[in-house]
Amino acid sequence: MKTIAVLVFDGVEEMDFAGPWEVLAAAIEGAPDWQIATVAERADPVTCEKGLRVLPDLTYDNAGDVRIVVIPGGSGARREIDNPRTVAWLQRIAPGCDWITSVCTGAFLLVGAGLAPGRHVTTHHRFTDLLAQQAGDSVVETRRMVRDGNVISAGGVMSGIEMSLWLTDRIWGPETGERVRDYIAYGYPEATAIIERN
Repeated sequence: MKTIAVLVFDGVEEMDFAGPWEVLAAAIEGAPDWQIATVAERADPVTCEKGLRVLPDLTYDNAGDVRIVVIPGGSGARREIDNPRTVAWLQRIAPGCDWITSVCTGAFLLVGAGLAPGRHVTTHHRFTDLLAQQAGDSVVETRRMVRDGNVISAGGVMSGIEMSLWLTDRIWGPETGERVRDYIAYGYPEATAIIERN
């Protein structure tokens, strides 16, 4: 069973992981060789940035055959750089991953764990200068998504959804991508108008 591992930790930004989760979970519907799971250091509930509590599906010890990892942002992502268990797990699974992804300030953990040496990355527009202190010229500003090899970084909350849609097209094909877009009502011009009545 191939696993999409969505990393969660105390202080994770809710939409940074929930957006990609929604898209990728929809993408693998009917694909019996894939599963998606939240993964944390321990099985204890995780308290997210805005207070949402999440019970992880798996832990670092039983995450299985991780092929895609999603590293979300939030204040906890920067703290996790100093968690040797998180860094060791990411370094252990990275060589077997088809795709290593980050959303928003998850790029700090991506870079801090040494998963993107020499790769171009991006992060939330308010944090690019700070990330450049760690990653130097590799930081790309004013881009919603950057792919360098099998490493993808998305700039912020909404771009995590867009990154996941890009992955869906790439891995499972445009028909699956279109099915997922239809399901989440993404990108349809007729759905963009706002009607207000008093």
